[in-house]
Amino acid sequence: MAKTLRVFAWTMGLACVAIGLLHVFGGNAAIPGEADAGPTVDSLGRFLGAIFTGYGLVWLWAVRQDPVPARVVRWLAAVFLLGGLGRLLSVAVHGWPHWFQIALTVIELVFPPIWFWLAAADERAFRDRSRAPALP
Repeated sequence: MAKTLRVFAWTMGLACVAIGLLHVFGGNAAIPGEADAGPTVDSLGRFLGAIFTGYGLVWLWAVRQDPVPARVVRWLAAVFLLGGLGRLLSVAVHGWPHWFQIALTVIELVFPPIWFWLAAADERAFRDRSRAPALP
């Protein structure tokens, strides 16, 4: 479980940094179906891309800790889940978005429960290693 958490966290961190930077540098072109959305959406997208880059960097920081801090994983999972719930609210208010946004919503609702489940795996493994008798 600890290895699964670490691989999952590395993957998430790298993906979020890459996606965030894509939005910072790509602007509207990075948003499916919104290439001509105008300067307000471009500004918002680039700003949120920077925030998402920072979110990914926190994942990368967390996975480099020994053990991976369960509390941080739970907070990161909660933030991701909040994003998915925000997308559901958008669907309720404005209707269905581009199909890619629907796929992202599914990811944002499915991954957090897995992280909540895995969050303490590395801390447990660390405790078990610490309790193991020293070899002569």
